[in-house]
Amino acid sequence: TTIRAVVGQLISVAAATTLSGRMASRFGQALSDAPWGLSHLFPEPARVAAVDLAEMASIGLPERRARTVLAVAEAFASGRIAPDRQDPQAVTEGLRSLPGIGEWTEKYVAMRVLQQPDSIPASDLVLRKALGGVTASSVKDRAAPWSPWKAYAALHLWTGLANGDL
Repeated sequence: TTIRAVVGQLISVAAATTLSGRMASRFGQALSDAPWGLSHLFPEPARVAAVDLAEMASIGLPERRARTVLAVAEAFASGRIAPDRQDPQAVTEGLRSLPGIGEWTEKYVAMRVLQQPDSIPASDLVLRKALGGVTASSVKDRAAPWSPWKAYAALHLWTGLANGDL
């Protein structure tokens, strides 16, 4: 999920899905007789960490983002970042220490991976759009009363905008 979040930084969900699919096809384990048309498992962090920068970039990632993907994979593969064995704050601090990881990625991972219900990626373009084209700072202000359930509000806003309900 963290690698998928990095791949999806500053691009559309459709583009991120395409790039993630390329990563799975190129570096993941092939499946036979998988349901729903699945052909590959997403690669484990150790497999991603073993990929060379040029090969990672060749799936269509900018070199800087490819470096971040590799840094995240290495941190997870080595156990330096271990969501199943570290408290959420240690995980988010570890993420923020990596090149190319900013507040959006940290908050998104806290929400999705670390199950932190009060996390919200306030700079998210879709959230800002759903709230009327406001700034990230305004998202934080407007989200304050939603505490401790800001992540749920973010999911609601993403879904509402995607379904045309907002």
